[in-house]
Amino acid sequence: MPESALDGLTIIEYNRTGGAAYATKLMADLGAEVIKVEPLTGDPDRCLGPFPGGEPHPEKSGTFLYLNCNKQSVMLDITNHTGRQVLDSLLRDADVFIHDIPPAEAEALGLSDKQVRAGKDRLVTTFISPFGESGPHRDWKAYDLTTLSAGGWTWLNGWPGHPEMPPLRPFGRQSAYQAGVNAALATMGALLARLRTGRGQHVEVSAQECITAILEMTFAFWPYMNAPTARWGQRPIHPIDFFQCKDGGWIFVLCVEEHQWQRLVELMETPEWTQWEVAANRFVRASNWDALRPFMEEWVSQWTTDDLYKAAQAKRIPFAPASTLSQLLDSEHLKARGFFVEIAYPQAGTIKQPGAPFKMSETPWEIRTPAPTLGQHNETILGERLGLSGDEIKSLNGARVG
Repeated sequence: MPESALDGLTIIEYNRTGGAAYATKLMADLGAEVIKVEPLTGDPDRCLGPFPGGEPHPEKSGTFLYLNCNKQSVMLDITNHTGRQVLDSLLRDADVFIHDIPPAEAEALGLSDKQVRAGKDRLVTTFISPFGESGPHRDWKAYDLTTLSAGGWTWLNGWPGHPEMPPLRPFGRQSAYQAGVNAALATMGALLARLRTGRGQHVEVSAQECITAILEMTFAFWPYMNAPTARWGQRPIHPIDFFQCKDGGWIFVLCVEEHQWQRLVELMETPEWTQWEVAANRFVRASNWDALRPFMEEWVSQWTTDDLYKAAQAKRIPFAPASTLSQLLDSEHLKARGFFVEIAYPQAGTIKQPGAPFKMSETPWEIRTPAPTLGQHNETILGERLGLSGDEIKSLNGARVG
């Protein structure tokens, strides 16, 4: 295999929320050495499902296994002085330290940027927190639902055609993973800057801001159109909506340009209602969408999802089927691109997981090792690398060597 893009880079990770784990996953898959520091009870993600057969097991969590391939695991209690000293020793030879411990707690643990980087001028520290390390909300506690809501995503999320519905959260830890993506990107920027300056720097990532930053053109609606950003069913132009086909599948209709609408009218064989004044243009259609939508629903309900998608494609009308998870796993396109990968785990068996959403011609990503078991590399990292004796390692991790 060619050399990996990030060969020679050493990263220390401490994960709480999934953000730090996802950031380091992105870099581990590109060849970086990632040493995962876990508390004696293990990374909290080991307690998250899904689990095979629905039976919880710290070495079988689908979430943990996905996030931690290509990493090494050591157990350290960083809440005591000895554990933090060992962590400090690991950081002296590392390039990057990434954690997602809230600022006040990090300071109490001696893990603020100033405390960690003392005497380590080349170290890059990347810390993820709900609201950043400054501002009046700095020390507010939050979970993923909190930062999704604070960032504005849940307000925009709603059921098609039902603007009266309350805010809704998307599935999964989206703010944590968005924070992870931004943390990985900013960390690589800091490492590139170090090539010029010879010095590391501190990177702070706010999960709230990661969500707010990807809300598309929402912040332009008010100055441009004197209107707040709206949910489905309240769009200033139409049709932009989801409709259910006769096979139960859903299809997304996007015809915001008049030429797109005219091609859709042709596909529908020019029904009478499309010639009414209330359907005259995209703005008028939006104002009357509650009256027009039932006609579209009736027409779409006569098609299967695939037939309608292909018919729209033939006329260059922007329709898109809403893929289910099973459809994605069976997608011939994704299979042809090798997107999903199968990984064998010692205790969980073989699991199919998403691969990388990009391809690099000269330094491709790869899964080199499955996710580690808890403390699997205690002896390798703490013993061989740091020179701790077997007794010292046992005293650190409750008699477990790895």
